[in-house]
Amino acid sequence: FAVLYLNTRNQPLGCERVAVGGLNVAALQPREVFGPALTLGAAAVILAHNHPSGDPTPSPEDLAVTRHLQEAGRLLGVEVLDHLVVCTERFRSLRESGAL
Repeated sequence: FAVLYLNTRNQPLGCERVAVGGLNVAALQPREVFGPALTLGAAAVILAHNHPSGDPTPSPEDLAVTRHLQEAGRLLGVEVLDHLVVCTERFRSLRESGAL
């Protein structure tokens, strides 16, 4: 699970891998995502994680964790701009698909 941190002009401030391996995304804690955002002074983030299955369709858990992180970001003043589900040859943007 990776996070791209952006300033107020949507320019990158940094990128961090906040979780690795067989992560149950529902177990991802907001502090892992937003701790670095606060340290960097980020105004927004773009979330990304992979689906090794090759199907970039967001799971119900993906959608739930995205909503959870959106709410945490709102409380902290850091906007979640998008959440990308990445596979080897394609990806899905939750913003473009209307899920964000």
